[in-house]
Amino acid sequence: MSDRLINILIDSFPKIIVPGLIYTIPMTAIAFAISLIIAIATALIQIADIKVLKNIARFYIWIIRGTPLLVQLFVVFYGLGQIGIKLSPVVAGVLTFSINEGAYSAETMRAAFESVPKGQMEAGECVGMSYWQIVRRIVLPQAMRTAFPPLSNSLISMMKDTSLLANITVAEMFMSAQRIVARTYEPLWIYIEVGAIYLIFSTFLTMFQRYGEKKLNTYQYK
Repeated sequence: MSDRLINILIDSFPKIIVPGLIYTIPMTAIAFAISLIIAIATALIQIADIKVLKNIARFYIWIIRGTPLLVQLFVVFYGLGQIGIKLSPVVAGVLTFSINEGAYSAETMRAAFESVPKGQMEAGECVGMSYWQIVRRIVLPQAMRTAFPPLSNSLISMMKDTSLLANITVAEMFMSAQRIVARTYEPLWIYIEVGAIYLIFSTFLTMFQRYGEKKLNTYQYK
């Protein structure tokens, strides 16, 4: 490795990681929080078994899970602009990732809700709790223990998938790396460097996942 290449990598590191801290991580966190709300609502609709709403929820999940994320991103950013709905790249990215992850997480949450024994619902009804009180205080906390590991995996996958946002001009890490490659003509090492930064972020999220699982398991047996 030449001195020139070492200097390029040292110079490019902050230029790649700063957009990651400004765009990649915040956008991932916001999109995942919104997707979790969508997922819980969609799962509850399916469990409630109201035919019309359940069919709408299943149709939403079918469409989103059956089409590529990149296509969805282009439809939201470029397609909606043709009918007068113009969104900034950041807003379009957050919206698309929220809707996409909401569909996948909805199935995770549905399975988690169904894993809670029905006797828990009946016990809540016996003490006079309303349906929403039962869901909020009894069902949801237990379901989250089951759903936490797969949801954490989805969060890590979403963070890596933000590299697709370079296709709609969001100046996140991957786009920064592309610009550096265009200037330095060192694609191999620059892309290895950006991959290493994604790995660092993923490692921190994995540590958070393990910490969260430990805390939930400790709380479960108190």
